[in-house]
Amino acid sequence: MSQTKSHYASFRSIGAYVPEKILSNADLEKMVDTTDEWIVKRTGISERHIAAQDEVTSDMGAKAAQLAIERAALNNDEIDLVLCATVTPDYFNMPSTACIISDKLGIRNVQAFDISAACSGFVYLLSIAKAFIESGMKKNVLVIGAEKFSSIVDYTDRSTCILFGDGAGAAVISATDNAEEGFIDVHASADGSYADFLVTPAPGAINPVSQKVIDEGLNFVQMKGNETFKLAVKTLTKDVKEILEKNEIASDDIPHFIPHQANYRIIKAVGDALKMREEQVVLTVGKYGNTSAASIPMAINDIWESGRLQSGELMLLDTFGGGLTWASALLPFAGKSK
Repeated sequence: MSQTKSHYASFRSIGAYVPEKILSNADLEKMVDTTDEWIVKRTGISERHIAAQDEVTSDMGAKAAQLAIERAALNNDEIDLVLCATVTPDYFNMPSTACIISDKLGIRNVQAFDISAACSGFVYLLSIAKAFIESGMKKNVLVIGAEKFSSIVDYTDRSTCILFGDGAGAAVISATDNAEEGFIDVHASADGSYADFLVTPAPGAINPVSQKVIDEGLNFVQMKGNETFKLAVKTLTKDVKEILEKNEIASDDIPHFIPHQANYRIIKAVGDALKMREEQVVLTVGKYGNTSAASIPMAINDIWESGRLQSGELMLLDTFGGGLTWASALLPFAGKSK
């Protein structure tokens, strides 16, 4: 018996949380051999927020999530699936950060799990939420991107410590029978042959915890910067062109292009290749740095809170991260304007 699609996934609300402490380029100048001018020129980053010592990924995720639930005009007990994208979970492998966040929000007896797709994590979650909702299995899915990236950064490595910050973003994805409010498309892909471009070597099955891990700093993120940069520009541009062509939408018709906030030069190169106007491109990398899976929802929250994102307006999301993974999404904002 064939079924016509009666459920569409809609992006109902957005919330974010940013830690209080700011790590400026001037602060980094005292820690490693670098300068504010060099960092800004190479990355576009001026500052990043760093979580307090006793503040963990689930704390930030829970705060962003609570805001998203309230803005969706829902009660916490109406959430029937909790998903968290993170590469800096509270615990090495279990329990999942999604389970901890659920507990902090008082959400009981509800399916909850993490995914690991690095900077692509949030858009990967949108594809999962879409599938759960369109199949009729779930009605209100809480999706969270949260990172305490400072916990895996070596602050003596000037090539990585300038890039990353901490924070969280969350959204509620709800079922609707109004096709106008529904997701248009989500693409998500990966290529593990580039796994060594962005990697945290330990702890894991390859490098279990040992003195060697500590001595060699294998518990910190490692990145092949130049190779990642080149591949990111090429992949992101191709992916966005494909999703726009497939859905017969011109880049001119996108009010909000929200790319992963990794590096201003990557965003600029992709925006130029797509002939995006400056006002179409959302930029938050300067004040938050790269917050991995939290980057895109934090950027969406920024434009919502400033009144730039209005109900019904189209968003184009585009991201690239360790794995390597990449993803893009076309969807209207189906929540209320601020």
